[in-house]
Amino acid sequence: MSGKLAEVLKWKGGELDFSGGTLIMGILNVTPDSFSDGGEFFDTEAAVSHAVQMQKEGAAIIDIGAESTRPGSVGVNADEQIRRAVPVIEQSANKVTVPISIDTFNYEVAKAAIAAGAGMINDITALADERMCELAAKSEVAVVLMHMKGKPATMQDEPKYADVVGEVLDFLLERAQDAQRAGVNRKKIFIDPGIGFGKKLEHNIELLANIDKFVASGYRVLVGASRKKFIGELTGRDVASDRSFGTAATVAHCVAKGVSIVRVHDVKEMGDVVKVTRAIL
Repeated sequence: MSGKLAEVLKWKGGELDFSGGTLIMGILNVTPDSFSDGGEFFDTEAAVSHAVQMQKEGAAIIDIGAESTRPGSVGVNADEQIRRAVPVIEQSANKVTVPISIDTFNYEVAKAAIAAGAGMINDITALADERMCELAAKSEVAVVLMHMKGKPATMQDEPKYADVVGEVLDFLLERAQDAQRAGVNRKKIFIDPGIGFGKKLEHNIELLANIDKFVASGYRVLVGASRKKFIGELTGRDVASDRSFGTAATVAHCVAKGVSIVRVHDVKEMGDVVKVTRAIL
């Protein structure tokens, strides 16, 4: 794909400056059951305080999710997601200056989140609901299109690929083109290979090893490998919060390969990884 991406992305929902390299998206789950930090920020006040803290630690985006999509998770209805997320978005929007992202594939949730101040939709189904494309185009928000094989409840039930890199990349490029046809600006589209979403250990490793192919696609790339199961499989760390050093390795690799955004739990620590890797490069 031709066309050089601008170093600074400005849109109605915020601004992201990529002139210094990879940026950090801080994870803020307002859920009782997320795989790593479930319940930790379920309280609105605690969640808003954490959003502020993550910005201080260097997060360029705050990604708020109100429904766990961990393997085997059960869905949460739109009303409950809105009840959890909207107060946090509204209050955070008044206290942070970085863009706020809503992590959802539900149209009603995304619509409410944007009205509350979110400037990005992070969709694990890559805007599978056509209304999401229309909403993104009309609202002029940025979007993250992620690949997932199957659904959260069943995605880890023996996923198979003939060519995981080619299949995932082809899917994301097709979805990006569909989003553009719906009116979403290409510059505001990010693609995410979906580490851990319908992938075995070897699939995750192969995707990360070939992440430069995604970077070469002409779209900005986001990678979310933070604390995920495959890191535990490699290191023997069963507790997700003990996987920070393994996460750091994936972050350094992504920075070196030109990934635009890394989505992480440990903003301060991974910020140091980004800074040092940048300096070496």
